[in-house]
Amino acid sequence: MFCYNCGCHLSEHDFCTSCGADVSLYKKIMCMSNRFYNDGLEKAGVRDLTGAINSLRQSLKFNKNNIEARNLLGLVYFETGEVVAALSEWVISKNMRPEKNIADDYINMLQSNAARLDAINQTIKKYNQALVYCNQDSKDLAIIQLKKVLSLNPKFIRAHQLLALLYMDSEQWDRAERELRKCMDIDRNNTLTLRYLKEVEMQLTPDENSKQTGRRKKDDAVRYQSDNEIIIQPLNVKEQKSAGLSSLINIAIGLIIGLAVMYFLVVPAAVSNANNEAQKTITDIGNQLDTKTSRIQELETQMQALQTENDTLNQELQGYVGADGTLQTIDSLLAAATTYLETQDITQTAANLESISASVDVDNTSEAFQKLYKTLLGLIGPQLSAQYYETGYNAYRSEDYATAIENLSKAVIYDETNKDAWLSLGNSYRKSDDAQNAITTYDKIIELFPDTETARSAQRYRSQLAENTAQ
Repeated sequence: MFCYNCGCHLSEHDFCTSCGADVSLYKKIMCMSNRFYNDGLEKAGVRDLTGAINSLRQSLKFNKNNIEARNLLGLVYFETGEVVAALSEWVISKNMRPEKNIADDYINMLQSNAARLDAINQTIKKYNQALVYCNQDSKDLAIIQLKKVLSLNPKFIRAHQLLALLYMDSEQWDRAERELRKCMDIDRNNTLTLRYLKEVEMQLTPDENSKQTGRRKKDDAVRYQSDNEIIIQPLNVKEQKSAGLSSLINIAIGLIIGLAVMYFLVVPAAVSNANNEAQKTITDIGNQLDTKTSRIQELETQMQALQTENDTLNQELQGYVGADGTLQTIDSLLAAATTYLETQDITQTAANLESISASVDVDNTSEAFQKLYKTLLGLIGPQLSAQYYETGYNAYRSEDYATAIENLSKAVIYDETNKDAWLSLGNSYRKSDDAQNAITTYDKIIELFPDTETARSAQRYRSQLAENTAQ
C-alpha cells in the first residue's frame, strides 16, 4: 500500500514515514475496498453473480482506482450478457492504468472479432425492439425477437427474464420455468429470477385440496365377516345385464343420432368459425398493409424534404468553402496582408487584392473586411498607380491603346487622385474611337478635379467628341 500524498510505501504505522501524513483512515478505506473485492471474488466463484456485482461496486465506491475489482466487475457483467457495461468498466480500467493491464486483452478479444461485435450490436437492437413490442402489446413478436437475442447471446440474463415473464403472462408455466432455470445456471442468486421462479412453482404445484380427487373412498363399501374371512362388498354397484339385440339397437341408434348432430350442428359451426377466422386474418393483414403503405408514403415525403434541405445546405456550404466562397476570399485578403507585412512586395499584394475584387463585390462584404481591404489598398495604391501610369502612358505614346487602357484603368483604381492617369485614360479611349467611355472618363475628371487645367483639357476634348458625335 502506498501513501496517497507522496506515493511512498507505507509501513505498519498510522502515518507515512516519508511525508508524515496521517494514513490511518486511508488504510481503513483501502482495507474495506479489498475486503469487498475478495467477497465479490468468492461470490463470482460460486456463480452468485448478482452478489458479486454488489460487492465489487461497493469496493469501487471505497477505491475507484482498484483496477482488479474493476476488471473483475467487467468479467461478471460479460458473464451475465451485459457486454456494453463490461466494455465500459474495461475502458475505464485501461485509462487508469495504460500499461500492464489485463483489460487490454479483454478489449482486444472483442474488438479483433468484427463478427462478434456485430452480433453484440444486433443483440442490443433486438432486445430493445422486443421491449418496444411489449409496450405495443405485440407479445408474440417480442417472444420471437427474444429468441433471436438468446441465439446470439445465450447468457443474456435480462433477455431470459423477459422471455420468462412473457411465458408467465400467457400461462406457459413450463416454458417459463425452463428459462428461469437457465438464468439460475448463470446467476444463482438473482433476486428477480428467484421472484419469478417462486411464482412459477406456485402455479405448477398441484392444490393439496385436490389430492383426493378421483380416489375411491374406503367407506364406499360394506365389510362383514363370514366364519374366518372378511368380505368387502362395494356399494352402488349394479349387476351387468346380459347383452342382447336391444343393446345393439340402442348402440346403432346412438351412433346415428351422434352422426346427425355432428353433420347438422358441429360441422357447420366449425366451418363458420374457420371462415370467420380467415376473414379476420385477411382484415388484419389488410389493415397492416394500409398502415405500412401510409408509413412508406410519410417516409418518402420526409425523405424528399430532407433531400431538399440537404441540397440547400450544400449550396450554402459551397458559398462558404467553394472556389469563390467566403472562406477563400478571406484567405486571399489575409494572404495579401501577410505578404505586405512580411516582404513589402506591393506587386504580389496587388495580385491578391485584384483576385478578391474579381471574385466578390467588396461593397457587400462585412465592415471589418472592407476596412482591411481599403487599408491595404491605401498603403500600396499610390505606388502601384504610378507604376501602372508609367506603363500605360508609354503604351499610349506607342499608340498601343489597348495596353494603355488596361494599365491606366488599374492606375486610377489604385489612386483615384492621379489626374494624369485619368486624362491619359480618356485620351486612350478617344484615340481608340471609344467615344462613349472617353466621354464618361472626361466627365469623371471634371467631377473629381474642378477648376484645374486637367479639368479644362478634359472639357475641351469632351466638347470635340460631342460635336463629332452630333455630326
